[in-house]
Amino acid sequence: MDEPQVALRRLVFDDWRAVHTWAAMPEACRFQPWGPNTEEQTRSFVRAAVEAWSARPQSRFSYIASLGGEPVGMGELRVRSSANRQGEISYVVHPRMWGRGVGTAIGRTLLAEGFGQLALHRIYATCDPRNLASGRVLRKLGMAFEGRHRETTLIRNGWRDSEVYSILERERELRLDDPSRG
Repeated sequence: MDEPQVALRRLVFDDWRAVHTWAAMPEACRFQPWGPNTEEQTRSFVRAAVEAWSARPQSRFSYIASLGGEPVGMGELRVRSSANRQGEISYVVHPRMWGRGVGTAIGRTLLAEGFGQLALHRIYATCDPRNLASGRVLRKLGMAFEGRHRETTLIRNGWRDSEVYSILERERELRLDDPSRG
């Protein structure tokens, strides 16, 4: 399946309604410490993400993802250590778009931004081990499974383990040079 042409643009406050279409859905936040959100919780999250664009130094970059002009998810890149050039990516996809390559497209763009514009050395992501689809996305992005951290986050149904995946700048360069690697 070809990856969809997902466009990422800077999140603005007016996007809160689009974000709320998935942030209010139990299935969209099943493995997350947030949600289902109230409208005020979504507005608060979007407000903080938008304000982060003005921080200096900037360490949080939040994007709305759209397909054909319609919001279908969002992605975020955070610089976790400037000194060690480490970053973290995360993404959320509207459930009606699951299984269509949207998460992978968001992740590819975030990695390109992190290794390109931000000159990061290592980018990682975490996911709940029960979220098999997210683990597949991270592997498709060329990220290596590093291991499982036990009971890292308390969510609605108890403690959640976190699987950690990462990719290094030299590994990303190899993937870009060899299209047969997926």
